[in-house]
Amino acid sequence: MREPTLLCVPSVAKSTDQMAADMCLARSNGADLVEIRLDHLQSFDPQRDLRFLLKDPPLPTLVTYRPKWEGGEYEGDDEPRFEALCLAMELGADYVDVELKVADKFFASISNKKPEKCKIIVSSHNYQSTPSLEDLGNLVARIQATGADIVKIATTALDISDVARMFQIIVHCQVPIIGLVMKERGLICRLLCSKFGGYLTFGTLESGKESAPGQPSISDLLNVYNIRQIGPDTKVFGIIGKPVGHSKGPILHNAAFRSVGFNAVYVPLLVDNLADFFNVYSSPDFAGFSCTIPHKEAALKICDEVDPIAKSIGAVNTIIRRPSDGKLIGYNTDYVGAISAIEDGIKVSSHNAMKDGTGSPLAGKLFVVIGAGGAGKALAYGAKQKGAKVVIANRTQALRFYSLVFDAVYNPRMTKLLLEAEESGAAVVSGLEMFIRQAMRQFELFTGLPAPEQLMREIMTKNA
Repeated sequence: MREPTLLCVPSVAKSTDQMAADMCLARSNGADLVEIRLDHLQSFDPQRDLRFLLKDPPLPTLVTYRPKWEGGEYEGDDEPRFEALCLAMELGADYVDVELKVADKFFASISNKKPEKCKIIVSSHNYQSTPSLEDLGNLVARIQATGADIVKIATTALDISDVARMFQIIVHCQVPIIGLVMKERGLICRLLCSKFGGYLTFGTLESGKESAPGQPSISDLLNVYNIRQIGPDTKVFGIIGKPVGHSKGPILHNAAFRSVGFNAVYVPLLVDNLADFFNVYSSPDFAGFSCTIPHKEAALKICDEVDPIAKSIGAVNTIIRRPSDGKLIGYNTDYVGAISAIEDGIKVSSHNAMKDGTGSPLAGKLFVVIGAGGAGKALAYGAKQKGAKVVIANRTQALRFYSLVFDAVYNPRMTKLLLEAEESGAAVVSGLEMFIRQAMRQFELFTGLPAPEQLMREIMTKNA
């Protein structure tokens, strides 16, 4: 059984004082160890600075002195670099990182003087792409052959499907391995590291302090993605889109999963080609998905079965992998979220509580939909089902002619359209209300459990 994945905060500070401060912050933020990036220091005196940094550090330390040719900042010869890493080991560093290209040379230079406490990470970085599964396997073997205690491979994602190859390498590796895929399309490798058994993953103290492209913050790893609770049996859900980084879905769904004790994680999935994504991520562990722009219409075609309502709308925003046979089932929760929010908005604005409890306040109303994307189709379908006369337009008219204006955009909460509508005297309904309601229905489809409505509303109000 593998040990839990460690959380490592990199310090790329320019001074040793700031590095020492970063080490203390890393501990208070919940990290397991800190990476000291010597190559980022503006001036570096090994004897003075390493003794200062490694004397009673608040956390275990990983010392890295990365050369320019491997993506770092150091531009000198290898010998002074090796001497600094050797000194770091003597002074009690828990790990040092050395590049595969010079690993044999480094091991020869220390001539078996490595302290027992210190582990040597031998690393390989590919800033262009992610190699084939066969090439990755051969790379692991080459790194192991150097005498490395821990294998580290970092590649670059050109497509989210690249990450699946790294997952396979991590799962089947017989020695401790750090497997990371850089840039936004590789983010799930960092978030799901503990599911597949990676030795450690990196989380930054704040934006701008990354030591490699695509590193999330340690705060997000711990507080949004609940990485300490992710294990081999954790189900993966996510938001498929392009772009996807702006989505509040991970904040909302992960908190909701945690509140009901559901063993799952919800991650952003930057997907270029929907069919390719589902061909690669076909495991039952990838259990359900929200689907947003630009994939809602394409999702209709890749699903094995589509709910009749989603078929009528012509767009899918929720996909469930049926546990019994692995088939993909498509649904649309947008129309329920949007129409119920609009109905309630009309009731409030007209003080019409629908005393008899039947019918819809949309019945007989003129319902103008601006735009005919996935959300627009859902709105048009829902309004028509409620008895409204639906008109689809390309652009809005003067807003004073409308009694109520709804915007499907939820971030920001009050969009330019809603602000102008309010100034014109129209009642307004924010897309945030639609987002919460459609997400509640998605949560029920994902889990089979009632959605924790109050919690979800509190989270979205706080994070809007």
